[in-house]
Amino acid sequence: MQDLFFYLSKTLWFVLSPDHFLWLLTLLALFLCRRRVGFLLLLLAVLGQGVMAFYPLGNLLLRPLEQRFAMPTEMPERLAGIIVLGGGEDAEESFLHQQAQFNQGAERLMVLPALLEQYPDTPVIFTGGSGSMLQQTYKGGDAVAQWLATLGLADRVQIERESRNTFENAVFSRRLLADESQGPWLLVTSAFHMPRSVGVFRQAGWQVIPYPVDYRSGADRIRPLLNLNMDDLNVAVREWIGLLAYYLSDYTDALFPAPRGAGR
Repeated sequence: MQDLFFYLSKTLWFVLSPDHFLWLLTLLALFLCRRRVGFLLLLLAVLGQGVMAFYPLGNLLLRPLEQRFAMPTEMPERLAGIIVLGGGEDAEESFLHQQAQFNQGAERLMVLPALLEQYPDTPVIFTGGSGSMLQQTYKGGDAVAQWLATLGLADRVQIERESRNTFENAVFSRRLLADESQGPWLLVTSAFHMPRSVGVFRQAGWQVIPYPVDYRSGADRIRPLLNLNMDDLNVAVREWIGLLAYYLSDYTDALFPAPRGAGR
């Protein structure tokens, strides 16, 4: 069932991601160019790309995701552990260049040294394999292990390198626990990804305190950067679709998970 969900989600996202959807819409319009509907579809595709070329529509969808869970106002004195979700590393580039490479979500990892210093005796798990449907050779966990080794921190962090999505992050990471550790785990991931992550981990039986990083939404002003605007919109749409898909699959405890008391 997990495999079916993984492959189906990847296939549907290929079609539904805004950039691919507009491209497919343009192809359909050209195919129907001799009909009125073809002209209307082409007009829609051109207008859509025109708006996205100048205005960051992604902000409208990113902001409610990023504002759902705030950074803790006070950090607890003790934690059962810290868990960091993958996604900030570039696994393939790290392997090819034999040097840890990071992407826009690098903040997920950049907070680790400070947290390790603040909680020197606390278990830490990094969870992340490969989310690729076609290429499972390069694992995010390997890139992070390489980076931690350069900092002399390799022995402080357990690496889970087989998970392919957020659901498997929660399930596979639990297998690393020697016992059912009582108390809350600090959950580190991108702010836009936090609602889905919290819902999934709660459903899997974890007690978590959200620790959001990597904020993407910016000011609502003209920004003539199509690639950046489209990237933000892709991230936001993917996350909202993910929330719905995970809820319908019973992988999360709510359609749009909300804050609770600390550690609950």
